[in-house]
Amino acid sequence: MTIIIDPQSSGIAGNMLIGAFVDLGADADKLKEVMEKSALEFGKIEVTFTKVSKCGIISTFCHVEMLEHNHSIDFKEFISKIKELDLDEKIINTSVKIFERIAESESKVHGKSLDEVHFHEVGASDAVADVIGSVYAYYSLGYDNQKIIGLPIAIGGGRVKTCHGIIPVPAPAVVEILKDAKMIGGPVDSELATPTGAAIYMELCNEIKDFIPQIKVKKVGYGAGRKNFKHPNVLRIIESSDMIENDEIDVIETNLDHLTGEEIGYLFDVLLDSGASDVSVTPIIMKKNRQGSLLKVISRRKYREIMIETIFKETGSLGIRIAPNTHRGIAKREFEIKSYEINGKTYDVTFKIGYVNGEVISKRPEYEDLKKIAKDSGLALMKVKEIIK
Repeated sequence: MTIIIDPQSSGIAGNMLIGAFVDLGADADKLKEVMEKSALEFGKIEVTFTKVSKCGIISTFCHVEMLEHNHSIDFKEFISKIKELDLDEKIINTSVKIFERIAESESKVHGKSLDEVHFHEVGASDAVADVIGSVYAYYSLGYDNQKIIGLPIAIGGGRVKTCHGIIPVPAPAVVEILKDAKMIGGPVDSELATPTGAAIYMELCNEIKDFIPQIKVKKVGYGAGRKNFKHPNVLRIIESSDMIENDEIDVIETNLDHLTGEEIGYLFDVLLDSGASDVSVTPIIMKKNRQGSLLKVISRRKYREIMIETIFKETGSLGIRIAPNTHRGIAKREFEIKSYEINGKTYDVTFKIGYVNGEVISKRPEYEDLKKIAKDSGLALMKVKEIIK
């Protein structure tokens, strides 16, 4: 499945993302509870969801009303409070990354270190609600297991009044956040892309494209903006099923002749943890008949610099080869969890299911789950594989 975030019409804001996610099936009552509780440490808010018409398009409007605002705090204390929230670790970690994007943009614009950035510059209780709400909805819909494509963002134009005075649109912080994205000026003299919305977009998107790729639309959600224009002030999110997609990847290679087997094994794990799609090591004969290894890393383009930096750091290599614009066919993938009782204990096993044109081509249990069962039960791995079918 591919998820398309489409901010081409009226930009993007945190509440617009939440509204679109609710339109796609996220639980509005649960979101209200999570958002209000998470923001309470920074100021009391009230969240409401309503159906509205924006130039004839029925959409969900998420309204976050600030009832009180606590005093500003520094960024370090702010992040500490976010990490203490009673939420799943993956929601906390993703939310922290989003706030770091906002804070880093503010620090660069204002010439401050992160330690000097204060909460009123990062956002208030409504921003906390927007970020936590968006991330919670994203995970609740299972979109973390899907490919997220972002389309160009309409940013508006003109000027806007802020705590730092009157500034041009897009705001300098938005420009910093969207440096690697694609922006479109207009279509109105108004601010359309907020720092919060832009940071969430950049964190959630796996890829940014000019146009929607070949897909089959399954569901469409519309999140409404607060303002009314002559065009629909909505953010559109499309949930699609795709046939076979092409994915731009990098194949990164280097020759190794000075690392031990243990060091290569460690490098293998570090690269996978850093985002590599696959890592392989092949024995080779190098110049002067030296025995060596060919390290090959397959990685999405977004992780290229991380992969290169990691290889240089961990191997001391003096040269790395990159073959860009390599394409591969990718079957549609879904994950399914099944429970099995083994020796009186229940275990959950995740299956990766591959589809091509709607037909199942593979259904395999995840190795890490099988390994965990084998260690815990004392059974041989091969025996566990026989049981888990």
